Amino acid sequence: MAQRFIEPLVQESTPAIIARKLRYAIGHGELQPGQQLGEAELARELGVSRGPLREAMQRLTQEGLLVSIRNRGIFVMELGPDDVSDMYLARTAVERAAGLKVIEVVGIHAEVAAALRLVTDRMAQAIAAGERGSVLSDLDIEFHELLVSMADSGRLSRMHQTLMTETRMCMAALEDTGYTPEDRLAEHEAIADAIGAANVPLFHKLLAHHMDDAVEKISSRMRAQENDGGNVRAAAGEGAAAEPVA
Repeated sequence: MAQRFIEPLVQESTPAIIARKLRYAIGHGELQPGQQLGEAELARELGVSRGPLREAMQRLTQEGLLVSIRNRGIFVMELGPDDVSDMYLARTAVERAAGLKVIEVVGIHAEVAAALRLVTDRMAQAIAAGERGSVLSDLDIEFHELLVSMADSGRLSRMHQTLMTETRMCMAALEDTGYTPEDRLAEHEAIADAIGAANVPLFHKLLAHHMDDAVEKISSRMRAQENDGGNVRAAAGEGAAAEPVA
């Protein structure tokens, strides 16, 4: 059946739009780890009433991006080494499932690989132009988001959305670990090639190595900063510690 382009529009609710904006602000460090969120101030900045804002914040609390502390308020989550390990474990599971679907279930591995290679081509161009930091991080994120989105699974995409916000929170730590742009490019190219070849075992192996290597580098960086007396439980910045209420 040919692809349909005239379909009913899917409209986002106001709370969903607010939640998306807050995720972006958290992932990009505009809202810092450990930062307390003032409902009145946020509502004013977003130009919305408190009702939909409160609903959006409840969603992010359920996702784990915000932490509600009784009698204190709502804070942006902080990531420690154990959180990073757990987050990448979940990412590995989601992305493996996405890769398995595009290769073995729907058989669009060639199409997906071609789309992923367009991202790695842009990554190579950025490296050649001397780009570093956020530019490469954005392309890195885009690569993994594209893989999951092309699996066309709403549940995988919803899970991945929160995980990628958490990933953005600790991306800066990865830049300070000796993880070269060339290494980053080579790993993503190899993953795309494995998908294109429909080689599931190799895809799983490369993805696991990619994730495990990131966990080791980020966790080591965080522990070193903590040992130096820095309060860096997330690479995006400093903030007051916020412990979940039991």
